[in-house]
Amino acid sequence: MSFDIQYDATAALKHIKKKHWRNLESELLDARNEVFADVDLMASDQKIPKSKQPLDAGFISLPQQLLDEHDRDKAHSLLGRIQAAADHMRNEVDQVVSLGIGGSYMGARALFEALCHPYHNELTRQARENSPRLYFEGDNLDNDSLSALQELLQQRCRDRTDKSQRWGLVVISKSGGTLETAVAFRLFRNAIEKYYGDGSTECRQLVIPVTGESGKLRDLANVRKYEHVFPIPDGVGGRFSIFTTVGLLPAAILGLDIVELLKGAAAMTARFQSASFGENPVLDYTATCHLLETESNIDVRVLSTWGKSLEAVGLWYDQLLAESLGKKEKGALPLTVVNTRDLHSRGQQHQEGARDKIITNVIVEAPRRRAVSIPQDDLDQDQLNRFQGKAIPELLTAAIKGTNQAYADDERPTADIRLPVLSEHTLGQLFQMLMLATVLEGRLIGINPYGQPGVEAYKNNMLDILTAGNAGK
Repeated sequence: MSFDIQYDATAALKHIKKKHWRNLESELLDARNEVFADVDLMASDQKIPKSKQPLDAGFISLPQQLLDEHDRDKAHSLLGRIQAAADHMRNEVDQVVSLGIGGSYMGARALFEALCHPYHNELTRQARENSPRLYFEGDNLDNDSLSALQELLQQRCRDRTDKSQRWGLVVISKSGGTLETAVAFRLFRNAIEKYYGDGSTECRQLVIPVTGESGKLRDLANVRKYEHVFPIPDGVGGRFSIFTTVGLLPAAILGLDIVELLKGAAAMTARFQSASFGENPVLDYTATCHLLETESNIDVRVLSTWGKSLEAVGLWYDQLLAESLGKKEKGALPLTVVNTRDLHSRGQQHQEGARDKIITNVIVEAPRRRAVSIPQDDLDQDQLNRFQGKAIPELLTAAIKGTNQAYADDERPTADIRLPVLSEHTLGQLFQMLMLATVLEGRLIGINPYGQPGVEAYKNNMLDILTAGNAGK
């Protein structure tokens, strides 16, 4: 079995003129050259032109750079230090709270949901293979969610000498100034200092900031003398940061293989750089989506994940596409659905609604766990005996084929991204494929895919309102 993911746009290509597909090749290759020239520009001493600012292309070469550094000096490399801090956390606590918003949490959540047991936090520590429970906060201004997690920790953690009642904290914010995460960090920092004792060894070791080289969180980390503080590198934007400590540290705490994750990403970058048009997942995915949008006004991109474990991957992609290309009154609308669940909600619109959608199926060909089969039943009141012995994956395959056929019969475009298995390696490929495709399309259509100036408007307004309200007290 090949462990490379595959992109198949055969069904979608029926909706694209062959001449346009062929003519796009030279533009795509020029855009690809520009993407890699951006990497070289960042590495040079040249001044980055204003039209290219911000330039956050560091994610492209980062996986291979981290792997090379790890090969040279495992213990002292960034990967080695991440793994050591993660191992310490795994050995010391039974629950970890990870604080972050947007790109500072969505990648970690995607890895957690895709690669861990679906009910990870409900399992015994042994069944979790010595990994702690993981909870995400700091991603919203939700009073009840914050309060509920605090209450859960208070109820579960009463004896700090008992490992099963110990907890740790990871806070991820490049500047430390994002309100949602900063507020959550103050709340949970106060709680952990109260539990272990302000200034205690536990607080210094079990609070791990991931942040920029300067900023509010870095300053606080220095004052508090936290033993493990990891960098978010310049030149890697938040939504492109899954292969930095932002994604790697939570993954390592969960016991995931971060080396394999990076190897998958590096393999996709190499494939993007060398494979020809028509055999290159990044080029082909970008071409399919771009031509459907420009030729047929198909500007809604539905990422149809088949199975619950990939929903957070879709939500991660929603942010990636929306923040990268939603500029200058342009940019396709990303939507994530989980099938077969959402065939019973959004399916009607996708089948008979406006013809503005390309549906890209994300299909995992082999389940991670033992296949469950339909048993025989003497009464057969549900009339399922005719399917007796069929496994759930067989039913899912039938649903995928039936749904794609229904779309094809009504001339609605679909494409497939196929993962042979769900693993760190294949997910590394998938994340890098989608990031590279997003940047490539930005360069193709003349939009800087980096930066998110529109997001700053709400932040500034919110802070102004809060400041004015506080001044009036």
